[in-house]
Amino acid sequence: MALDVDPAGWHPETLAGRRVMLRRHRPDQYATILRWYRDPEVARLTRFQVGPVSDDEVRRFFQARLLANDAFAYAIHLVEDGRLIGTTTLSALDPENGSVLFHITIGEHDCWGRGLGTEATTLMVGHAIESLGIHRVGLSVFEFNTRAVRAYEKVGFRVEGRSREAVWRDGSYWDEIHMGILESEWRGRSRDGEGRSGVAASLRYGRR
Repeated sequence: MALDVDPAGWHPETLAGRRVMLRRHRPDQYATILRWYRDPEVARLTRFQVGPVSDDEVRRFFQARLLANDAFAYAIHLVEDGRLIGTTTLSALDPENGSVLFHITIGEHDCWGRGLGTEATTLMVGHAIESLGIHRVGLSVFEFNTRAVRAYEKVGFRVEGRSREAVWRDGSYWDEIHMGILESEWRGRSRDGEGRSGVAASLRYGRR
């Protein structure tokens, strides 16, 4: 079924939670994004290739995927001090079938394991379903990234399948896990008061 939501509301300037706020990316954030892409630990968790990425490749990604006016991309900031800690995007929007893919990177190590990625994920899934009219949000995660798997499960994602031994890390092959959440599952968790820990009951757009 094609989406019937007004596109004017697809790209709000801000998605606000209790501890994190998602804002549109700015050109002056390039140096921070470049530092994250040079970080071997970030690459280990998010990329199939852990080798270095050229500055030109990162710049093209930054401009085409994060800065473009029609990009579903947001910088993740801490509410308490505005610090930039990560980035999150939606890709492969399929209006005919009401589906989209979700991606997130928390680039700052001291922000790992604190539930900040869970809150940012909740905000983005809520925007996809409640504002874009999406029926299904999907994602992929490496099997060894158990912290991320638990975070996605808290939001309501379910394991749907695996690409067996698709990635080589730390001397072993690991599965790539495919997860998804449906609109009915999201709304069911919302009614039950689940899956929104640390997130405002309603999304606030535009400004705080």
